[in-house]
Amino acid sequence: MKKQNKNKPKGQGNLTRSIIDILRKNSGKTYNYKQIASILGVNDASSRNQIIKKLAQLTAKKEIEEVERGKFKIEGSKNYHTAVLDLTTKGYGYAIADGFDDDIFIANKDLKSAFDGDTVEIYIYNRRRNKKSEGEVVNITKRKRTEFVGTLQKKKDFGFVVVDDKSMYTDFFVSANKMNGAEDGDKVVIQFEEWPDKADSPFATITRVLGTPGEHNTEIHSILAQYGLPHDFPEEVEEYANKIDTSINEDEIAKRRDMRDILTFTIDPKDAKDFDDALSFRKLENGNYEIGIHIADVSHYLQPGTILDDEAYERATSVYLVDRVVPMLPEILSNNACSLRPNEEKFTFSAVFEINDKLDVKDQWFGRTVTYSDERFAYEEAQHIIETNAGSIPKDISIREDAYSVSGEVVDAISTLDRLAKKMRSRRMRNGAISFDKVEVKFNLNEENEPVGVFFKTAKDANKLIEEFMLLANRKVAEFVGKQKPKKTFVYRCHDEPNEDKLASLQSIVGRFGHKLNLTDRNSTTSSLNKLLEDVQGKKEQNMVDTLAIRTMSKAYYGTDNIGHYGLAFDHYTHFTSPIRRYPDVMVHRLLQHYLDGHKSASEEEYEDKCNHSSDREYLATSAERDSIKFMQVKFMMDHQDEEFLGVISGVTDWGIFVEIVENKCEGMIRLRDMNDDHYEYDADEFAVTGKRTGKTFTLGDEVYVKVKNADLVKRHLDFTLLGSRADVEAN
Repeated sequence: MKKQNKNKPKGQGNLTRSIIDILRKNSGKTYNYKQIASILGVNDASSRNQIIKKLAQLTAKKEIEEVERGKFKIEGSKNYHTAVLDLTTKGYGYAIADGFDDDIFIANKDLKSAFDGDTVEIYIYNRRRNKKSEGEVVNITKRKRTEFVGTLQKKKDFGFVVVDDKSMYTDFFVSANKMNGAEDGDKVVIQFEEWPDKADSPFATITRVLGTPGEHNTEIHSILAQYGLPHDFPEEVEEYANKIDTSINEDEIAKRRDMRDILTFTIDPKDAKDFDDALSFRKLENGNYEIGIHIADVSHYLQPGTILDDEAYERATSVYLVDRVVPMLPEILSNNACSLRPNEEKFTFSAVFEINDKLDVKDQWFGRTVTYSDERFAYEEAQHIIETNAGSIPKDISIREDAYSVSGEVVDAISTLDRLAKKMRSRRMRNGAISFDKVEVKFNLNEENEPVGVFFKTAKDANKLIEEFMLLANRKVAEFVGKQKPKKTFVYRCHDEPNEDKLASLQSIVGRFGHKLNLTDRNSTTSSLNKLLEDVQGKKEQNMVDTLAIRTMSKAYYGTDNIGHYGLAFDHYTHFTSPIRRYPDVMVHRLLQHYLDGHKSASEEEYEDKCNHSSDREYLATSAERDSIKFMQVKFMMDHQDEEFLGVISGVTDWGIFVEIVENKCEGMIRLRDMNDDHYEYDADEFAVTGKRTGKTFTLGDEVYVKVKNADLVKRHLDFTLLGSRADVEAN
């Protein structure tokens, strides 16, 4: 074997990188090949020739400049770009930069202490046509977050915190004086401080001890902390809220439309504590209906510039975990003053419509009102009225102490609203709306918040009645402002068209179950999606198809540039109906009143920033809610480790098969290395794994029997053991 010259540069890619590094770090200076060879520590003829050739190639590509014969430099700003880092669980990542069709690959050694989500300045050192370009982080412009959740590994006079977030590629060093009383093995919250150049790990301080990993409250608080979501309100915010005048006084009533004498009621989940919307109903002499959608007037109490408003804006949304709600507003407002409780007068912000049987809106009015809720119904009670067209509520579904009856006027109102809502829904579907009635997983909890059962929540007529009239109010408010001339700044709920590649992938997957999608145009796409979602109802593949269909959709967001709402098939749409739990609705109320009062357009830049913040917070809250469900599923399955479950293969990867249990929707993984009856190989095109020796295949949608192998509460992960296909197990 030929002996390699140890001074010779290693590989063409490394040489390119080395030359660019030298010129970049000394931007503006010129270097000849001898100076570069000297810096690289090579002095043999072969290495020098490589450097000369590489300098010529880089000059030809215009990555460097030959300023005079044999002298080279690089422009200081050339190939520098601002980007957002997206790190993988394997320790490397991709930079997402404007102006690039593809992401830029960033190796672990080139992260330069940047974390997932950070805004960074990157240098692209290897721009490729058909492969991903490669780059390195040269500066961290903005940290996405500086707080992390992890587990302390304590030594004698220092410790390391291993972070829960799978995208974090390093642990954090904590000195003895920054432990904050934490003990070895505790789940903690840390504050990142710095990452010195020569340190192997970043330095941090422990700011909060959450408790023992795996314990219920520890893990729920970990989920909140992981996403930077608050738990308790600061004392001064609670004090401020408690001092607000929440009385229904005559001076304020005089400024409002008085609708207290019109039949009004709420329909909500039976365990709801905040009722932020009510419906009023009356028949007019001309045969039309006056229908009022009355929303808690949160903006009356929540004044801009106060510490209460600052706190609500920062939270931007309530967070609904399995065992608790973390509200956007303190209880004095969310459950009391702003909650449209029965038999109480309330200040409301209303959208009132005159509608005929053909759904023509003959008149509309928006403004502040005072209302009185005559009745409070749970969805189950309203559903009973719809199904029986009678006012007797039996004890087994009553949310009162006993069975009770309501007036014929109430029965007529609910029946009429249900009939109109069904027409409205039917019209929406014809116009291209998509019907996502995905099954929600809910848990029966005991007094210790332990999951003792799983049930599924599906939307019935009563749910859809409320949904349709909330959609009507949201759409009409958005239209009212959106069609004004000159254009006025407003907060819209936007939903872009679906990703074409994802739709094509969905088409390929559902084809395996005998379903078809027609992606010719928008109408054929939406109608065939709706047919697909209807056809899979009650079938083994339903939850998987529902999930995959939702993933093809773009993510809804808040913005000032109205692009319409694809999923609802509305040209104008906003969120007006839930200001107790969503800050964008508060902004909508304020802007609507601002324009009703005849004022000029608000600052677009200011509201766009607020929209971005609200969208970000919504994403974090949704992630936390999803994690809390996963935690409860794992906890529930821990008590069922000896049982066999029928499941459906919901995902296939090169390291394992995901299986969703039919009876409780809990999802876990069967690792390929644990399938020891054969050596299974992954086939990405077929969404399957196949045994090399037996040819046995497990593919997406197959029914299999599994048992729980391991339930990890800390990682919120289930491992299953495969017992076999449904046919094989049941045959034996």
